[in-house]
Amino acid sequence: MTIRSQPPSNQEGFFWKTKTLEEMSNAEWESLCDGCARCCLEKLEDEDTGKIYFTHVSCKLLDAGLCACKDYANRSDQVPDCVRLTPANVRTLNWLPPSCGYKLVAEGRDLYWWHPLVSGDPNTVHEAGVSVRGRVQGTENEVADADLEDHIVQWPAQLPKRARLKRRP
Repeated sequence: MTIRSQPPSNQEGFFWKTKTLEEMSNAEWESLCDGCARCCLEKLEDEDTGKIYFTHVSCKLLDAGLCACKDYANRSDQVPDCVRLTPANVRTLNWLPPSCGYKLVAEGRDLYWWHPLVSGDPNTVHEAGVSVRGRVQGTENEVADADLEDHIVQWPAQLPKRARLKRRP
């Protein structure tokens, strides 16, 4: 999910530590998105092993500079295979990046220092090197499906060193 959302104004404390995914309000749920846009990259799955391979090719709706969907409200109409994250599916999707706030909370882990809910700054996800900003090499409209294998990259499945730090460098 990539939408620019502000933390809920009525939240008390660190709601992601005290509520289950199912108990969260819509605003709380949406604010779990860190704005990295890694989930908006085209992915390939090996049919034999189930292994997921990320590419540096994005969905046609991704604004790669902002790391946000150009039409978040209507994304499913424009991109029928866009997956809407839910409390149920974040626990089973094997392609969510290791830094994903939804995945971390579902696993009972805390959010990283650079997550906007922790830092209070939506730019720390970019500062930490977690987002796709500056790394997208084209969109699905520009790269044919048959050529996606030529665009496989490792970085979306990894967490940058500075992002793993306990606090802001």
